[in-house]
Amino acid sequence: MIRTSLALAFVVFFIPVAALITFPWTLVTGKADFLYRFAMRGVTSALRIAGVKVETEGREELERSRSCIFMCNHVSNLDAPIVVPVLPGRTSILVKKELFRIPILGWAMRMASLVPVDRSDRDSAISNIEKAAKVMKSGLHMMIYPEGTRSTDGGLLPFKKGPFHLALNTGIPVVPVTILGSLEMMPKGKTRIRAGIARVIFHQPIDPARFKDRDELIEAVRSRDCLRS
Repeated sequence: MIRTSLALAFVVFFIPVAALITFPWTLVTGKADFLYRFAMRGVTSALRIAGVKVETEGREELERSRSCIFMCNHVSNLDAPIVVPVLPGRTSILVKKELFRIPILGWAMRMASLVPVDRSDRDSAISNIEKAAKVMKSGLHMMIYPEGTRSTDGGLLPFKKGPFHLALNTGIPVVPVTILGSLEMMPKGKTRIRAGIARVIFHQPIDPARFKDRDELIEAVRSRDCLRS
């Protein structure tokens, strides 16, 4: 519990300091790259304080010059802090719209082109896909949890359709990502972080153009068994 408290205290201290350092530069230049890199350093520092080590596999084989849709299994609130910093380049993610109301954090997420999500509104969900497509056309990656929520036992839940519509509509390759170890460190419903090692495995990209429809693409991702933890 001590490590968790120290990591939380670091985050509370880091956010306003990061804003003072990065916001002026971002506003002047109109570019969020510095803000993004600074934020990722803060995230990785908080993980270290909490006793979380991260190992990667397969990242070196990815083509860094091309935007990708990273689809990751989801079992813990630690998943995004673990995965996003090790993705090969600046990445946007879908974030619950409520988080955008938090002062400083919400502003930073807007500057970094993160996409707000309203899960209760179907029309809004369609709009979210359009916003995500626009963000990726600017050269960013996108990380998505195709299950839409956390699994409590590590098994894959049914996939949402939106992420696969996004892949088919944009033609951007899907890179399945498996995260291992985060379930044990912070399962759903728990607030304490247990020290441990998380493995992030990058699988071979899947070209959506090879599939005639959404269902075939979903089946291709699931049949590889590549997101299971």
